[in-house]
Amino acid sequence: MGNKPELFILHTCPFSWKLRSLLQHIGLDYEEVQVNPLRIKKQLAFSDGWNKVPVWRDTDGTVLVDSTPMMKELDAKYNSGKLMKSGDEARRDEWLEWVDEHFKRATIPILYGGLFSALKTTTRVSKLEKFGFFSKRMYAWAGFPIMWGIIARSRVKKDGRKPKQLWHDLLNEWCEEIGAVDFFGGNSPNMVDIAAFGYMRSISPFSQFSQLQDHEKGMAWYNRVEATLKV
Repeated sequence: MGNKPELFILHTCPFSWKLRSLLQHIGLDYEEVQVNPLRIKKQLAFSDGWNKVPVWRDTDGTVLVDSTPMMKELDAKYNSGKLMKSGDEARRDEWLEWVDEHFKRATIPILYGGLFSALKTTTRVSKLEKFGFFSKRMYAWAGFPIMWGIIARSRVKKDGRKPKQLWHDLLNEWCEEIGAVDFFGGNSPNMVDIAAFGYMRSISPFSQFSQLQDHEKGMAWYNRVEATLKV
């Protein structure tokens, strides 16, 4: 460990993007450690068998896992709990759960829901993540049949909507709940805004993000949250 807290991530993991968005919003200085997807178990051996990203390791050796509890803990420790403060805690908790359930499940279909989109995604992932020379090429071509054929197709079939329509329906519901104010949190983003933003932002390295950009109100909110990031 160095003099800064460390966030262990995969660059294309939506849960990692949630934490990155939180940390950038509150302006916390930290060290980002991008792990090799095929060596997670070894690189996260200190996390007591968690073996998933993101993982936070503080300068005193404290380790945090599981993205939403991590966000709450870091907000409390480094931001005086400002993002979790709410005049309506029941509404906040309901919609934080809603975002975690629905936005999370919509990320794989938009990225892997079609054969060619799955190939484009796995090729892009192989370039963004820290694979070794041979494993990078193997993942680019062997990964997309698994993501598309086994995981994404079943989710799309179960939902019944095209991935773009699913996202637009979710953004319609989200923007309707926000209403006339700028953010779910009112005049400034709260924890629910940051979580929702993080899931959407995880799609931004991929060409499929253009399908979300077609949603005018959703992107207007997204851009407002992005403008609050400090680093």
